[in-house]
Amino acid sequence: MAQLKRYLDELDGQAVHELWTDVTPINPRADERLGYPTQKPEALLVRILMSSSRKGDVVLDPFCGCGTTVAAAQKLDRRWIGIDVTHLAIGLIKHRLVDAYGPGIASTYEVIGEPTDADGARELAETDPFQFQAWALGLVGARVASSAKKGGDKGIDGRLYFHDGGPAGDTKQIVFSVKAGHLVPAYLRDLRGTIDREEAQIGVLLSFETPGAGMRAEAASAGFYASPWGGSYPRLQLLTVGELLAGRGVDYPHLTGGNVTHRRAPRELKAADQGELGYGEGSQTDPR
Repeated sequence: MAQLKRYLDELDGQAVHELWTDVTPINPRADERLGYPTQKPEALLVRILMSSSRKGDVVLDPFCGCGTTVAAAQKLDRRWIGIDVTHLAIGLIKHRLVDAYGPGIASTYEVIGEPTDADGARELAETDPFQFQAWALGLVGARVASSAKKGGDKGIDGRLYFHDGGPAGDTKQIVFSVKAGHLVPAYLRDLRGTIDREEAQIGVLLSFETPGAGMRAEAASAGFYASPWGGSYPRLQLLTVGELLAGRGVDYPHLTGGNVTHRRAPRELKAADQGELGYGEGSQTDPR
């Protein structure tokens, strides 16, 4: 019987089989692990996109979670559309892209469905208070408290961690309380007690309403957190949605260690092409 002899130096390589055993799960210490429960290995999505698309093609992930498909598409010079129903996921993807490509990446995509003014924030607060919390916390780089959705938050809606001198690995924290409705002085007193209980350095009340003079006076009476590197920061801070939308943030030591709330995605050597983020069921975006 006639046979075909093939030499190794004439072959392009071995075709990938349909059973992929060489892509391992993300281990707990992996650099790319971001703490999202259903996160997939980026190598898996890179292989899928390389085998099913070309540079410049549009990749759609309608349930994008922490954005592994978005990250892979960006790396491979694909244009992309990512959709998720939670502001928590969209905020995590934005952090992931900035960590990988730097702040300039934010100008290359558009987020559709997030509040951009007070009216939009009010509508979100009225329709879904938990999503309002996640959105507001995302504006200041904080993380939703793991038990907040279950009602066991102990007065804490979110946390932000930062390094500020001290022994190696010493981490400080800021605790957040988010209030979408009418403000009462008890909220501030509760937050002050939470700071002491949690041994937090700073507490922040994020609100839709503007706190009155009495609440601001009580916040001022809480004193200051003194950074080991110099500088004092109000221990109890009040921020409104309007101030957040205007670009104001939490006053804490940014330059002496910075925000370490989210696991940082590995840095990429260069930014690739453009993409877009969508929020909510039925959100649609058109590629640029």
